[in-house]
Amino acid sequence: MLLHAPTPLALGDLTALTRDVAAEVRAGRHPVQVDPERRWYRLLRTDDYVDVWLISWATEQTAELHDHAGSLGALTVVSGSLVEQRWVGHGLRERRVSAGRSLGFPLGHVHDVGNTEPTPAVSVHAYSPPLTAMSYYTVEPGARLRRTRSVLVEPGSSEGVG
Repeated sequence: MLLHAPTPLALGDLTALTRDVAAEVRAGRHPVQVDPERRWYRLLRTDDYVDVWLISWATEQTAELHDHAGSLGALTVVSGSLVEQRWVGHGLRERRVSAGRSLGFPLGHVHDVGNTEPTPAVSVHAYSPPLTAMSYYTVEPGARLRRTRSVLVEPGSSEGVG
């Protein structure tokens, strides 16, 4: 089993990066918009090793149950709160991530992220290496995880960000 993605960055590096960029957002260095129809996003940084995204979430917006293929990931909530539903091998487990909190996503992490609160949420996400593919899933009866589709991600595309 592959334990590390092909990147010199570790989960702790990505988490620290999202925290640093979240501080920049709170300081007003990156303007945020909220779109009530769909998640708003902006690519803030990209290079051969990492993509950093700024995302806003209106009420009831979600990312859909997915993985990040061969990329590690992390997020920090800037404002509001998000709910992550993650696959734990026998079902989905939910956790709330409030402003100032961070999560890291190892290889093989399958999750959905969304905003269930009446106020918008803002988050910063980082992926290393930059996303190239995503798979999407459904949970079937008997607590079975089934992949429904896989997509290639174009550089700088928001497909699967979240």
